Amino acid sequence: MTQPTQSDALAALRVQIDALDQQLLSLLNQRARVAEEVGVIKRHEGSPFFRPDRVAQVIEKIQAANQGPLLNQHVASIWREIMSACLALEAPQRVAVLGPQGTFCEQAAIEFFGSAANLIYCADFDEVFHATAAGTAQFGVVGMENSTEGVVARSLDLFLRSPVHVVGEVSLLVRHNLLRQLNTLDGIEVVMAHPQALAQCQNWLSQHLPKAEKRAVSSNAEGARLAATNPAWAGIASERAAAQFGLHIVSHAVQDEAYNRTRFAVIALPQTLAMPPASGRDCTSLVVSVPNRPGAVHDLLVPLKNNGVSMTRFESRPAKSGQWEYYFYIDIAGHPSQPHVAAALQELQGLCAFYKVLGAYPVNE
Repeated sequence: MTQPTQSDALAALRVQIDALDQQLLSLLNQRARVAEEVGVIKRHEGSPFFRPDRVAQVIEKIQAANQGPLLNQHVASIWREIMSACLALEAPQRVAVLGPQGTFCEQAAIEFFGSAANLIYCADFDEVFHATAAGTAQFGVVGMENSTEGVVARSLDLFLRSPVHVVGEVSLLVRHNLLRQLNTLDGIEVVMAHPQALAQCQNWLSQHLPKAEKRAVSSNAEGARLAATNPAWAGIASERAAAQFGLHIVSHAVQDEAYNRTRFAVIALPQTLAMPPASGRDCTSLVVSVPNRPGAVHDLLVPLKNNGVSMTRFESRPAKSGQWEYYFYIDIAGHPSQPHVAAALQELQGLCAFYKVLGAYPVNE
């Protein structure tokens, strides 16, 4: 009996894969038809179509049942895309992001909503907030803070007056790349990127391109788009942006800190999506101000300590009143539905001249 050749064995395995693919397609379409029925019921009841807590529950259940060889992180990505495609049949989700195509904000939105979401590209974060508050988009994604350069100040200022609240977050490992028409560092006159990205790469730029002008633009992807119009210009952006605008990656990972993460907030009007229920690993964000008197800031911390609530972030921003007054942006561990958190927030509110909960949402780990 002759042994099958490697080509024969490979062909037989491919036949198996083709048959399995047909089974998967049939099952996925069965799931999609059930999702369409769910959409009819939700539309009749007026229930929200997208519920991030439900997405998380489904993915956690699938991961718990996963016996490999697929890794849990890959299983999560697959199921997020399946749920995104099914949700698009129920009701496509409109999500405002910082444009143009190729931004890290776009990447964060796809990671949270899946690639079937209908992305609306905005010129700046002001426009993202406006589109979400006005109902042009059901959700928005905005940068909140970077592990190297700290908070995105404009986003904090916009939260102060906007009716939207935070319903989720995405934490991305950000790798900046130098992109250009020509595959060389020679002859670069201008490097363009978002101000945060320029700051995150300032040491590398000083060492490798000391004579080049550093020009701030509205987004990294916009810098890449502009770099595609002039061979003497370069942009700092993602690999996605390089592919989008047909640019060479002249240098990979030019950020000064190897572990460079950016945290994005997912925002929505409360009537679009109410505060997500407690997940057991939540963050509550709020902004407060206190009367300008000695010890006022210290007093803010006492209710948290007395009720055993951990503070994970504390930022100040000028109130722009001309009176040297400040707003304080605070993140605490926990959810307002938990008794100790509720007690701390009630005591804290009593001390504040201004008090606003920006949202409570599961922490992205």
